[in-house]
Amino acid sequence: MFDTKEDRKKMEETVERFKSEMKKVRTGRAHPDMLSGVKVEVYGQFMPLNQAANITAADATLLVVTPFDINNIPAISKAISADQSLGLNPSDDGRVIRVPIPPLTEERRKEIVKNASAKVEEAKKSLRNVREDARKTLKSASDLSEDVKKRGEKEIDDLTKEFSDIIEKEFKEKSDEIMKL
Repeated sequence: MFDTKEDRKKMEETVERFKSEMKKVRTGRAHPDMLSGVKVEVYGQFMPLNQAANITAADATLLVVTPFDINNIPAISKAISADQSLGLNPSDDGRVIRVPIPPLTEERRKEIVKNASAKVEEAKKSLRNVREDARKTLKSASDLSEDVKKRGEKEIDDLTKEFSDIIEKEFKEKSDEIMKL
């Protein structure tokens, strides 16, 4: 019998990666995950912002970044403003960094949805790669009958469709959230 547990696990990992990518997408509301892709140069090396500071959402339009070491404030501010995909302008008072989240224009919202749809395609491509690897494994298994191989192929296709639908649903929810004023 052909076992699809390993393929299911790989597809679940792909969906989880996609969901974490969608959390980083800006929706017009302040969310600490918005800054998860920012790398800061502190102590002579680059590290994720969340390893150099605590990030909280003070309200729907403001993120507050509290550095673990106040000497890193200039480097953190510079790293946040240097990330052009975010389009944020941080300000600091010597203790914390405030990052106001400006409202999104209609044009910017459409651009964000378009960028998010590229992430959908990456995730679906990853699912298809898992499907193709499973099919190759299935075809090369000489100890399985043709009926078992056909059933295995159908199971793999059903798995791919199931996880593809999950990705589509997540994207639809995210794009609706982005386009909502």
